[in-house]
Amino acid sequence: MSGNLQLLAGTLARAKQENRAALITYLTAGFPTVNEGIAVIQAMLTSGADIVEVGLPHSDPLLDGPVIQAADDIALRGGVRIADVIRTAAEAYQASGKPVLVMSYWNPIDRYGAERFSSELAAAGGAGCILPDLPVQESARWRDIAGRHSLATIFLAAPSTTDERLRELTAAGSGFIYASSLMGVTGIRESVDTAASSLVQRIRAVTQLPVCVGIGISNAAQAAQVAGFADGVIVASALVKAILDAPDAAAGAATVAELTAELSLATRRHDSPAKPGLTR
Repeated sequence: MSGNLQLLAGTLARAKQENRAALITYLTAGFPTVNEGIAVIQAMLTSGADIVEVGLPHSDPLLDGPVIQAADDIALRGGVRIADVIRTAAEAYQASGKPVLVMSYWNPIDRYGAERFSSELAAAGGAGCILPDLPVQESARWRDIAGRHSLATIFLAAPSTTDERLRELTAAGSGFIYASSLMGVTGIRESVDTAASSLVQRIRAVTQLPVCVGIGISNAAQAAQVAGFADGVIVASALVKAILDAPDAAAGAATVAELTAELSLATRRHDSPAKPGLTR
């Protein structure tokens, strides 16, 4: 293990040593614009995010709900390119020294060239990729390329994933396992599904990799709940929505910074429940 893959592992291990879950936040590259998105990501990283996911916008994001779809549409209409995604990752890493991941569907990377993409992301300081639609049995070529560039390949597991499938994807994955808290697309939910805790237990039975939970976590109370059983808490739609709802980019960045700070505090495990005032 070397480079920023080691940085990713160290970040998750340090959070565990500090009796907390790592906070992983997300933003679509090029949203609202490339420069404004970079500023928002830097606000996240200075407000308590341990790791950031940079979304590569896609015209047919199967896993994503209406909030992230709206951000993707804005970014694509703004003319965002893969070079902008790499630049966003580079500036996020250079400003913070924290792990930066790219969340992407497979088709854009395949068309761009997996070797070219991996090389550029690694040179930018990226730590790995989350590829929700790349089947593990078809991932060997990508994993070989990513491994040569010290990039993690992070697979998703859902409550419906069979035990046999869990063994396959945990054996092939690196960095951490992304556990979906529920079935369905990304978005804001009123509560965390009870299936999330059971899924984390099932994953831990077959791997030593950290398990981070995302999809549907939208406020500090939910983050605190998930931090009680997961190694990392992933928040995406709530942060994107804060920008969509803001009157301008500066106000959106300020709201995102505030929410990130609350989420970061909530991921610290306590003997008593999170204070009601932390809930947004």
